[in-house]
Amino acid sequence: MNPPNRPNESTAPTVHRNSRGAASSTTVHPVLLVGAGPGDPELLTLKAARAIAAADVILVDALVNPEILSHARADARITAVGKRGGCASTPQAFIEKLMIREALAGHRVVRLKGGDPLIFGRAGEEIAALRAAGLPWQVINGITSALAAGAGLGVSLTHRDHSPGIAFVTGHPKTGHDLDPAVLAAWQAMLRAGITLAIYMGTTRLEEWRAPLLAAGIDPAMPAARIIGAGRTDMQITVTTLANLDGGTLDAQTRAGGPSSAGDRQRGPVMLLLGEVAAQAEESHLHPLLERARSVAQA
Repeated sequence: MNPPNRPNESTAPTVHRNSRGAASSTTVHPVLLVGAGPGDPELLTLKAARAIAAADVILVDALVNPEILSHARADARITAVGKRGGCASTPQAFIEKLMIREALAGHRVVRLKGGDPLIFGRAGEEIAALRAAGLPWQVINGITSALAAGAGLGVSLTHRDHSPGIAFVTGHPKTGHDLDPAVLAAWQAMLRAGITLAIYMGTTRLEEWRAPLLAAGIDPAMPAARIIGAGRTDMQITVTTLANLDGGTLDAQTRAGGPSSAGDRQRGPVMLLLGEVAAQAEESHLHPLLERARSVAQA
């Protein structure tokens, strides 16, 4: 038996018992929460590829590159259950019920998520639902987009000369909630300590967190990077300053060419990186404002 609050690592099927403890005749397989990585199919792990190939049912996030589904069997049932900012989304409760129903039917279920399931992937809620239903489960990690963003920039996110660490944070709190002032105070403290902030889902409410940072005295010239579709072939990169990191002025040159546009949402999720490591990006990514700020700092 697994220790409390530890993932069920067993991949062997189990016999499910109903609420009275009686064994059912259906063999239940562990539900697999699988990370598809940031978008490049070659960054998918071997373990994830094997899980997809064995699945009877695959519940797919909107951020998963469709090419990854080439690993699935021809007879696998693939259902889109995506969530995208500003778009129609599948209710989380529906996804959880669907996972449970398919698993209880004896199907091998893969819940396929962009990036890593445990980094802003709602895995906690799905694990809780599976536990409550008495079902076995397993997490198969994927590469989270912050790491792909660092690779795209050509920087070390924890360069020992520029940053003692990195924090994964979100700029999009739970629906119906405001950004917590205590959280923003923690962001300020981390930035002052030189810690790199990787901000997931940070563009929709950008002004709500950017303005307090500037008001609290965070340097407006702090390097900031905006990466659209990190790890994808159509990745776009802008390196600028915190003060210029605004949805209405993000028209700086990008790696893939062309200004920012409404089509950005179609190219993939947006990752924002704040901190000195962003200034170490390849020269071709640097916005003129950041180049001037760097020149002043070096004078």
